[in-house]
Amino acid sequence: MTKFPHDQFAKEYLRELLSPLGEVETSKDVSAQVREIDIWFKPTSVSPEYVDNLGLLGQITATVAAIEPFRNAVNTEDIFSCVVKLLNTRAELLRRANREEQRLESQQLPRLWILTPTASEALLSSFNFMVPEESEGWGRGVYFLSEVWRVGLIAIHQLPNVPETMWLRILGKGKVQQGAIAELTKLPVDSPLRASTLELLYNLQANLQVNLAASAPGNQEDKELVMALVPLLQQKIDEATQQGREEGREEGREEGQRLILQNFLQVRFGELDPQTIAFFSSVSALPVGEFTMLLVQLSLPIAQADRQQVQTLIAENVLRKRFGQLEVNTVNLIPNLLALSAENLSLLLSQLPDLSIEELIARLENSSL
Repeated sequence: MTKFPHDQFAKEYLRELLSPLGEVETSKDVSAQVREIDIWFKPTSVSPEYVDNLGLLGQITATVAAIEPFRNAVNTEDIFSCVVKLLNTRAELLRRANREEQRLESQQLPRLWILTPTASEALLSSFNFMVPEESEGWGRGVYFLSEVWRVGLIAIHQLPNVPETMWLRILGKGKVQQGAIAELTKLPVDSPLRASTLELLYNLQANLQVNLAASAPGNQEDKELVMALVPLLQQKIDEATQQGREEGREEGREEGQRLILQNFLQVRFGELDPQTIAFFSSVSALPVGEFTMLLVQLSLPIAQADRQQVQTLIAENVLRKRFGQLEVNTVNLIPNLLALSAENLSLLLSQLPDLSIEELIARLENSSL
C-alpha cells in the first residue's frame, strides 16, 4: 500500500518522461537540511524531437531543474519551503565548484519549477510572480519570479487544452487531469510514452483503490479519479486481446484479464493465498463487460480491505456467470465454497460448467458436514 499514491505517481511519471533527456533523481537529499527535492533533473543529451513531443514539459528541461509537483494547491509556506531547498542546493553546488576551482555558468545553476494544480491570483500577486513576455513562448499558466531567483511556477488549471500541455495536465486534478488522460489514450498505440504512462496510471489506480478500501468515507476526488481510470482497464484488456490474436493465441483476452486481476489484488494484499489464485481461471473467462464491472465493484471501498469480502464478490460473479441470478440458498453456501482447500476449490471450479445448480448445492452442503 502506498500512503501517498499521487506523490509517488508524480515522481515515477516525471522520471519516466525525463530520463531520456538526462539524469533524473527522485527524493534528492539537500545537505544540512531534513529536506528532499522531489525531482532533480540534469540534462545530458539533446533530442529535439523528444523535447518537442513533451511540449511544455520539454521546455523546462533546457537547464538543470529542481521540480516540485504538488497534488493540492500550493500555499505560501509551500513556496517558501521550495525556495529554501533551491537556495541550499545552489549553495552546495557553488561550494563544490569553489573546492574544485571551477566556475559555474548561469545555465548550470538549477531552476526551481513548482507544479501546482491551481494557484490563486492573491498568491501569485503576493510573491510578485510575473507573466513572461509572449515572445518567450511559454504561454498561459506559466509564471516567473525575477530572473535572479530562477523560480518558475506552472498553474496547471490555467494551461490551454492543447497537445503541448497534455503531459503536465496529467498532473492536475479533477476534470483537468481526466481530460488529459482521455487525450493520452487517443495517442497511437505504438507510442512508447503512451504505453509507459498508461502503466503508471494503472498502478496509480490500484494504489488508490487500496487506500479507498482502507479509509472511511474516503476521498471523493480519488473515487472519481478511480472511476475515470476504469476505461484504461478496458483498453488494457482490448490490447492484450489484440496481441493474443496477432500471436495466434485465442486466450489473449483471458490472459490479459488474469494479469490485471492478479496485479490489482497483489497491490491490495501483497502475497495472494491459494484460494484466491484458484479463482483466476474462472474470473479471467468472464465476458469483458462483466469483468470490467467486477473491477468497478472491487474499486469501491471494502471495509478494512477484507480478503473474505473480496473473495465473496469474486465467487458471486463466477457463479452468476454460470447460473444467472443467484437464489438466496446458493449465496448462503458461498462460505462453504471459500472454505474448500485450494485443490478442491480448483477442481470444483473446473467442473462448474458441467454442474447443475442442484448438484453444486449438494456438493457445497456436503462440504460443510
